[in-house]
Amino acid sequence: MNKKLLNILPAPVTVGTIQLGIGGLYAVSLWITKLRAAPTLNAKGKEIAFKVGAYHGSGQLFSMVSLGAGPVSFTHIVKALEPFFSAMISGLVFGKWMRPQVYATLIPVVGGVGYACLKERSFSWLAFWMAMSSNLSFALRAVVSKTGMNNYIGENMNAVNLFAVVTIASFFLCIPAALISEKGLFMDVWAKATTGNSAVMTSKELTKSIITSGLFHYLNNEVMYLALSNVHPVTLAVGNTMKRVFIMVASVLVFRNPVSVQAGIGSGIGISGVLLYSLTKQFYESLERKEEEVAANKGKGKGRRIRRGGK
Repeated sequence: MNKKLLNILPAPVTVGTIQLGIGGLYAVSLWITKLRAAPTLNAKGKEIAFKVGAYHGSGQLFSMVSLGAGPVSFTHIVKALEPFFSAMISGLVFGKWMRPQVYATLIPVVGGVGYACLKERSFSWLAFWMAMSSNLSFALRAVVSKTGMNNYIGENMNAVNLFAVVTIASFFLCIPAALISEKGLFMDVWAKATTGNSAVMTSKELTKSIITSGLFHYLNNEVMYLALSNVHPVTLAVGNTMKRVFIMVASVLVFRNPVSVQAGIGSGIGISGVLLYSLTKQFYESLERKEEEVAANKGKGKGRRIRRGGK
């Protein structure tokens, strides 16, 4: 949907900022109508909301610029590296590293998706570096958001409300970028798309498309935050990587590119990698729990012997 929109309105920073604003309005409407309890942030919550808003906003704009500069499949080849970014940042922030065997299972996930997309020969340095930058921004977003979820940051600050305040913060942070980088461009491309011989749709239809894309973007990320509240940031990144396979398939159907055997093989490798990651992570987590239980039991036994010796 974003690629089709950017083909009509090649102003990625402004379009990305508007999408954030639409998501913010949707969240506020839920609070006003009392369909969802409005949150109240404490000082720590405001700090986290500002930080995550910066990461979310920059990641959104980097992704939109990448999509505008290159093919959908190429952008998602690069963004398939997100699990590696999340794994490194999670380890550095939380100070807790997973077993090397778990990290090794990320290789077929990333490799499979990359192989599935490899048939796309178009290359753009702008698309590449913007996609890489979005990987970093979104990895930071997930890790810092997880920190907020694990701490008290205000009243009614569940996962969906955290994402709502993050979206609102990111919208206001991105407005200056849109005004500085694409001043006047958006209105020019809008006029070109809706008036004259080059018109592709009416203003009403184009407005509807932007609103729809903004709502889809918000709801997709809201579901992602619900998932993040229950899983490790790396696990979420792995899920996002597999999502890219489905996005690639959808882009093939929409833009009518042929599906190759290579794409099928790569997708199969990636899906198998996700299963392998899940099973390996589960195995080592259960092993760690057993080791902790054994250590705790030994400590209790030692304490009993000391007390008996004292008597």
